[in-house]
Amino acid sequence: MKHIKIVAFDCDGVMFDTTESNTAYYNQILDHFGRPALTAEQFAYCHSHTADHAIANLFPDEEGFRAAQAYRKRMSYIPFLKHMEMEPYLKPLIEKLRPGYKTAVATNRSDTMDRVISEHGLEGYFDLVVCAGDVDHPKPHPDQLIKIIEHFGIEPCDSLYVGDSDLDEIAAKAAGVPFVAYKNRSLSADFHIQSLKQIEEILGV
Repeated sequence: MKHIKIVAFDCDGVMFDTTESNTAYYNQILDHFGRPALTAEQFAYCHSHTADHAIANLFPDEEGFRAAQAYRKRMSYIPFLKHMEMEPYLKPLIEKLRPGYKTAVATNRSDTMDRVISEHGLEGYFDLVVCAGDVDHPKPHPDQLIKIIEHFGIEPCDSLYVGDSDLDEIAAKAAGVPFVAYKNRSLSADFHIQSLKQIEEILGV
């Protein structure tokens, strides 16, 4: 893997354990409209999809969707940031990789990533952050990874993408990017890891 030049990360479930924060966030929306709390299946969907798609999944009727979207857009995600738990080895790994490697984020988050980065002291840790709103089509489409590849002027095989969901797997394969599955053995991947520290072993650094 000596040819690798860029390591890109998904946010939710890879950079951060966002189980508590996202559960609280979507449960507040559901509770506001008198609906039951998230089921495990609903959480799994919301975990990896955009907020727009998540709301559409939770409120399949058109009237409910419009009302929930309007409420969500008035809400702030900031109170939920404190519930995000950073992967223990994220900062040490990036500090070890740079400046030998470029680092990037490809996430289906829309308008919260800047605040996530600033609140958790990650300013300057990533050369490029690509969110759902930065491309025409979010994951599982490969647009985010293609944007990263084109930005740095490299071949797809010269990058690694670390993700934890089937959307990440599909996007990586469609982009031709080697895929590292994080804490999810059910995914088809070039590598499976349980800790970000194992990226060092993959890259031989």
